[in-house]
Amino acid sequence: MTAPLRSSEPVVVNVALGARAYDIVIGRGLLPSLGARIAALRPNVRAAIVTDSTVAKHYLDMVEAALGEAGIGAVRVVVPEGEKSKSFRMFERVCESLIAERIERGDVVVALGGGVVGDLAGFAAAVVRRGLDVVQVPTTLLAQVDSSVGGKTGINSQHGKNLIGAFHQPILVIADTALLDTLPEREFRSGYAEVVKYGLIGDAAFFTWLEANWREVFSGGAAREHAIAVSCRAKAGTVARDERETGERALLNFGHTFGHALETATGFSERLLHGEAVALGMALAFSFSARRGLLPAAEADRVARHLAAVGLPNHLSSIPGELPAADRLMDLMAQDKKVKRGKLALILTRGIGASFVAPDVDQAEVKAFLAEKLSE
Repeated sequence: MTAPLRSSEPVVVNVALGARAYDIVIGRGLLPSLGARIAALRPNVRAAIVTDSTVAKHYLDMVEAALGEAGIGAVRVVVPEGEKSKSFRMFERVCESLIAERIERGDVVVALGGGVVGDLAGFAAAVVRRGLDVVQVPTTLLAQVDSSVGGKTGINSQHGKNLIGAFHQPILVIADTALLDTLPEREFRSGYAEVVKYGLIGDAAFFTWLEANWREVFSGGAAREHAIAVSCRAKAGTVARDERETGERALLNFGHTFGHALETATGFSERLLHGEAVALGMALAFSFSARRGLLPAAEADRVARHLAAVGLPNHLSSIPGELPAADRLMDLMAQDKKVKRGKLALILTRGIGASFVAPDVDQAEVKAFLAEKLSE
C-alpha cells in the first residue's frame, strides 16, 4: 500500500471510456474551481444545479458564485433531503423544472449532493431532451467513492431500490473533501462501508491498511484523501473495463443484494442508511461464504470485527424494529437487478480481496441462512 497522499495535492483519476472519458478530481478546497473546470469542457453553457434542502444551506451559494465567476448562468432545483426523493414524483418535478427553465441540450446539470441527488439528477439528465451533460459534485463520502462515478443513475420502485434508471456517464466529477467536514458522523460511517468494500472485493492490502488507519480516515487529512483516491481508482478501472455491468463490474455490488433487500424492508428510512445496509450485506456475504466452506470462519469474523470497530452494523439484530421473515426478504432479493431468468446471483468470496460472482445460488439455502440469522 502506497503512502498517503499529501492533503494539499489534488489527485486526478481518469475514467477511460474513449470519447466519453472523464476525470475525477479529488482534493480539498476544489469547489471554487468548479466553474472554470466546466467552462474549459463546455464553453458558453448554462447550468441547472440540482441539490437537496440540507446541502443547499451549506454550499449552493458557493457553487453559484463559482459558476458565476466563470460566466456560467445558473438556475437551482432543490429537492427534499433523503432517500424518498428517489421517487417518480420527485423525478417528474426535476425533469419539469429543467424544461421550464429552458435548459437546453447543450447545457449542463450540476448534481450537488449525496447519492440520492446524484442518482436523481443524473437520471433526469439522461432523459430530458434525450440527454444533457451532467457534472457530479458529491458531498458525502459514499457519493465520492461510489455513486458519483460510473454513470449509474436512477430512482427506486415500490418493489426495490434503483430498479428504474439509466447508464449516463458524467463529464466531470469534483470530489472536494472539504465538503465532508459538515457531514454527520453517521453519514460518514455509512460512506465508509463503500470504502471497505473495495478492499474486500479485490484489494486485501487496502483492507489491512484500513484496519490500521481508519481513525485517520475518519479524522480527515491525508489518510482520508488517500482512501478516497484508492477507492476511485478501483472503481474507475472496473467501469472502464465493464461499463454496462456484464461481467466484472457486478463485483462492485458486493453486499448489495442482501443490503438492498434490507433497505426496502425498512422502507428506505432512517432505520437503515444505504451504507449501513451494505455493511450488513457484506457481513452476511462473508458469513454465507464461510457457511459454504469457501473461507475460514475466522476470516468472516475479522471483517465483522472491523465493521463493529468503526461503528457499522454487522448483525441483523443491529437494525431497530422488527424485520420481515426470511421468505419476504427472499421475495425482495428476487427483484434484484442481478437476478437472471429467475436465478439468484450473489457476490460471494473466497477470502478478503477474493470476491466472485456465484451465478446460480440455491434460494432454499439462502432462505435457511437468513432464517438462522434472523433468529440469532
